[in-house]
Amino acid sequence: MRSTLLLFAPALVVLAAPHIQDIRNIDWEAELLGTREPLPLSQRDRSEPSIDAIFKSLGKQFFGTAADRNLINNGRNQEILLHNFGQYTPENSGKWDTVERSQGNFNFGDLDFLVDFAQRNNKLVRGHTTVWHSQLPGWVSSINNRATLTSVIQRHVTAEIGRYAGKIIHWDVINEMFSEQGTLRDSVFSRVLGEDFVRISFEAARAADPQAKLYINEYNTVEKGSNYAKTTGMARYVAKWIAAGIPIDGIGAQAHLMAGEGRNVAASLKALCAVAPECALTEVDIVNAGTTDYIQTVKACVDIPNCVGVTVWGVRDSDSWRANNNPLLFNYNYDAKPAYSALVQTLGAMATPAPKSS
Repeated sequence: MRSTLLLFAPALVVLAAPHIQDIRNIDWEAELLGTREPLPLSQRDRSEPSIDAIFKSLGKQFFGTAADRNLINNGRNQEILLHNFGQYTPENSGKWDTVERSQGNFNFGDLDFLVDFAQRNNKLVRGHTTVWHSQLPGWVSSINNRATLTSVIQRHVTAEIGRYAGKIIHWDVINEMFSEQGTLRDSVFSRVLGEDFVRISFEAARAADPQAKLYINEYNTVEKGSNYAKTTGMARYVAKWIAAGIPIDGIGAQAHLMAGEGRNVAASLKALCAVAPECALTEVDIVNAGTTDYIQTVKACVDIPNCVGVTVWGVRDSDSWRANNNPLLFNYNYDAKPAYSALVQTLGAMATPAPKSS
C-alpha cells in the first residue's frame, strides 16, 4: 500500500501542479458518485445550427419562441433558448390576470425575470399581451361604465408597457379581438367602449413607450386562406384605424395551424401585411409539425419584405398547449425534429449566394 501511494503522489503533483487550486476546489465525492453539476451553458454546445442566426442572415429581426420563468429555469430548455432562438415572448407572465389580478396591485416578478434573462443574453423580447378578453380578472370583466373602463385600460397599459420601455421591441397591445365573421368579438371592451377601445389602448401604449412597435395580434387569420372572413375583416379594420391615426405599427398572425394548412399562409399573410407598416408570425405551432407545413409557413414571412420575424409557440412538444398534437420543432427529448432540420436547410440555401458564372 505504501509503495502505491508513493508512485501515485508524484504523478498527481506533476500533472496538477500548474492548476493546484483547481484540484483543491474539486468536489471529489460528487465526482465519484456522478452527481457533479453539468457544465455551465456557456461551455456547452448543441449540434444543430441556430435557426435564428440563419433567419437574421435573410434580413429578418428574429426567429423566436415562447418562454417563461419555469422554462428558462429548465437547464435543457435553456440551452435551446440560448443557442437556437433570438427572441422570447412571455407565454403567460404578461397577461392581465398575472400582472394585475386585483385592481392596482401589480405583479411583474415573472415578466421581470424573462426580460432580465433576455437582456443578459442579448436576446429580444416581444411583449404579450396587455388587452385581451381571456385570462382577464373578474374585476375588469364586471366593469360596465365607459369612463371607468377607459381609465382602467389606460392605467394597466401604461404601467405594464411603461415599466419595460426601451427593453421590449414589440407589444401585442390587443389580442384576439375579432370574431370568425371578421367583426368585433363580444367582450367587456367592445360592449362598453365599442371599437374605441382600440384607440384608447394603442394611444396609451404609444405614450408609455414611443419606441416599441405596437401590434394587434390574432388567430385564424392565415390558417384558412386569404378570403376567410376573419382575415379580410381584420385587414379592413386595421387599414381604417391606421388611416384614422391610431398608432398601430404591426399585425401579428398567430398561425396555430392544423396539418396541411401551411399552404394557406403565404397569400393570407401577404394580405394582412399589405395594410400595416410591418407584420410577424407570432405563435406558430402546427399539428404533427410536418416539414412542408413549416417550410411553407416560415417561407411566407421570408418572402414578404415587411414581415420582420417568426415566433414558434414553445420549444418542445411536451410543454406546448397542444402537446397531444406534437406541434413544435423539438421533441420530448429536446431533439430537433425533421421540420427544424428542413427549415435550417431551406433557409440556409436561401441565405447562400448563388455562385457567380465564369
